[in-house]
Amino acid sequence: MEKTNNRSRASYRTTGVSVSSLLTFFAHLLFIAITTLLLVWLLHFREGISFTSTNKIKLFNLHPFFMVIGFVLVSGEAIMAFTTIPARRRTRKYFHVFLHFIALGCCIVGLFAVFKFQHDTAKVDLLTLHSWIGISTVSLYALLYFVSFLVFFFPGAQNWRRARLAPWHVLYGITVFFMAIVSTETGLIEKFMAIGLQKGQEALIINFTGLLLLLFGISVGLVVLLPVSYY
Repeated sequence: MEKTNNRSRASYRTTGVSVSSLLTFFAHLLFIAITTLLLVWLLHFREGISFTSTNKIKLFNLHPFFMVIGFVLVSGEAIMAFTTIPARRRTRKYFHVFLHFIALGCCIVGLFAVFKFQHDTAKVDLLTLHSWIGISTVSLYALLYFVSFLVFFFPGAQNWRRARLAPWHVLYGITVFFMAIVSTETGLIEKFMAIGLQKGQEALIINFTGLLLLLFGISVGLVVLLPVSYY
């Protein structure tokens, strides 16, 4: 009976590794595709990106650039890194923390860009559902990062406390990640409506970007749930 159970577990892990690896590869492809679509949209259709240009549209464009690529995509890669990199646990932890640090920095720059744009163009901040979800997401993300750093990375943290908080850390992290996906989707819809798009290449690029972001979020969630090779 024990041999049968071990064999079934091994079979499940082998299957899980195959599916998890495929999903990870698919998520990486989505990362490239989303980045490409976003850059085409911002550079070709939306006049480019710049902190110093007198064209304020270029300043605003830094917001989707840093929030989509720097925040959503990099944080998704950080989540997957902890379960997919074939390395020792400590190495995976360092890489996980480093990518989340980059994502947090991109959050700050992205928020700075949009608030500066609002200030320079005399517009009122935080009126839309997108802005409410976005601010909530970034705040929870920053809180999670600093608390997790103290609990899981700081040398003085106790092992029993880490083990007890680990499942909540995963749940909290996935929840905040999907909040970021929702925030991004609402932001794309808001921009789509604001510039009056209906049909055409730009409309297709925005819609496909939103669709691929949703698939990216689903892929990251499934990668976290499936077993991996180093277990």
